[in-house]
Amino acid sequence: MTAVTVSVAVCQFAPVADRAANRERIGDLVVQAAGRGVRLIVLPEYSSYFVDPLDESLAANAEELDDAFTGRLRELADRHGVVIVAGLVERAGAGRIRNALVAVDRTGLLAVYRKQHLYDAFGQSESRWIEAGELGDAATFTVDGMTFGLMTCYDLRFPEVARTLVDAGAEALVVPAEWVRGPLKEHHWTTLLAARAIESTAYVVAADHPTPVGVGHSAVIDPQGVTVAGIGTGEGIAVADLDAALVARTREINPVLRLRRYRVVPR
Repeated sequence: MTAVTVSVAVCQFAPVADRAANRERIGDLVVQAAGRGVRLIVLPEYSSYFVDPLDESLAANAEELDDAFTGRLRELADRHGVVIVAGLVERAGAGRIRNALVAVDRTGLLAVYRKQHLYDAFGQSESRWIEAGELGDAATFTVDGMTFGLMTCYDLRFPEVARTLVDAGAEALVVPAEWVRGPLKEHHWTTLLAARAIESTAYVVAADHPTPVGVGHSAVIDPQGVTVAGIGTGEGIAVADLDAALVARTREINPVLRLRRYRVVPR
């Protein structure tokens, strides 16, 4: 059996309230990451447009799935032979948006995920501006024979999301985020990333915004919960190789997915 290894990069950067500037910055990051030989590049939540605090400009700067942002990702993916995951502010009805993730290669969209758990916590109110994604099929895609599943930011606090992804065959969970800073928030971020990896016996590939808005600490975590690559609080890129055989061995030694006695259903 041929060994399956996928090299991934997490890119930690601070999107701004300028769509063109974000596309240009993403282009620079993709060039740098692709130059390190990776196949999958993961960018943060809200990569297409971000303003702090969230406001009505989100809707004014929202895009369709086939607009300039995903078009630029497709061009970059084609030029560099990579798959790119990034957060998109997607247009919805009645002046609202969807907080979406897109996975793109040279052929176009491989998967789309719309955030299901909105960040109405810690004094924030994401639902004021955003329409929650519908429950349904897990958003997964494959790179070189390895299956990846999409979730974002506040979803990390809900282990059921990760369960739906591993039930759909995911060997790695991809988590773009804008993990807002606050008391103990860095601790929550790093703890939950490791917990999702351990309980899912899967890799976690997570890209956050840097400080001062995010907490930083984008990371790649292995199926035993060990951080194998990471970034501090500033902008940067971290690269790691994901080994499908390690996922299989971990699931054989620790068969929690096979032994569990409950299933996840929508409510």
